[in-house]
Amino acid sequence: MHGGKAMTGNTENGGGRRRSRWRIAAWAAAALILLLPLFAMQVTDQVVWDVADFAIFGALLVGVGVTFELAVRKTGNTAYRSAIGVALAAAFILVWVNGAVGVIGAERDDANLMYGGVLAVGIIGAIIARFQPHGMARALFATALAQALVAVIALIVGFGSTGPTWPLDMLILTGFFAALWLISAWLFRKAALEQPPAGAESDS
Repeated sequence: MHGGKAMTGNTENGGGRRRSRWRIAAWAAAALILLLPLFAMQVTDQVVWDVADFAIFGALLVGVGVTFELAVRKTGNTAYRSAIGVALAAAFILVWVNGAVGVIGAERDDANLMYGGVLAVGIIGAIIARFQPHGMARALFATALAQALVAVIALIVGFGSTGPTWPLDMLILTGFFAALWLISAWLFRKAALEQPPAGAESDS
């Protein structure tokens, strides 16, 4: 009896240590990402950041990290955690790229504001779904559609058409972000299929 308790305690402690190591590694990676622009400024004149840029970038990183920490505490399901990670990474990269260089034309092109609507679709969908995996899968699929819709509108209206590589750069980025949203949706779907049916635990 005591041996069983000791084994359970050791398992829980081992899991806690692994989670702690993963958190430390994740935050260390975030700090490294924050330092990348500083390093780039030392080797190229193409990157010129001031204190405000680093503050905004740091706030985004902290926001993503805290959101991920809160989300993964809801479940130990690996697919769900991976889905959250992919979705947050996609949102972070979209905001970063859109603010730094712009997806449609230059960063000051007002057409880039449409990507705020893409993020809004995902956020509102997640709230409606109450972060349950099945609903989250639908929300992320809708986000991928919204991402594609922005590209279609830009092509029809001609937003960013003065750019030297238009529309190739926008189409490549659209495909990249849509793929991330769809991967996240697939992972949420996988998490939903792995979720035990309601009442299964009580029956056992």
